[in-house]
Amino acid sequence: MYSYLKGIISEIKANYVTLEVNQVGYHILTPNPYAFSHHQEVTMYTYQKVSEDEISLYGFKTPDEKELFLKLISVNGIGPKSANAILAAGSVASISSAIESGNAKYLQKFPGIGPKASQQIILDLQGKIDFENLSERTGSIAEVEEALQALGYNHKEITKVISKLDSSKETAELIKDALKFMLK
Repeated sequence: MYSYLKGIISEIKANYVTLEVNQVGYHILTPNPYAFSHHQEVTMYTYQKVSEDEISLYGFKTPDEKELFLKLISVNGIGPKSANAILAAGSVASISSAIESGNAKYLQKFPGIGPKASQQIILDLQGKIDFENLSERTGSIAEVEEALQALGYNHKEITKVISKLDSSKETAELIKDALKFMLK
């Protein structure tokens, strides 16, 4: 089992990316492949599914996304493909919020999730998601991380700067502060 892989995105397709790590290309199924850029250096948080007829590697941009995926596949009737589709159509914060508030209608908007499946997700996961931690990390700080990635900064630089930021500030202020730290 792989926890994460660090490498360069060499190929982007509709439902997967190829991540080159030490001259080996890993075919990684991911919720939003187009969130990545060609030749971008990334840390991909991974989950490996092994079954009788296939071995699949699923990848996520953040540890929170991976954690929510793992919680979703623990629900009876929700497999990795369904969990991946859910994450592709919604953010970690919005999905977690819907689960915590018991919003079955929101969950039913995802492909393959009907009334029974949405109720099962709520029943199995309500109260088991550390929602405060997820929403804090997926709010302003996550937006800053995405903005810095879009500007071409690597994961190591971003992590170093994020630890110096005051998360109580607005997103725009946080981005300005992060850029000041980057330019020092």
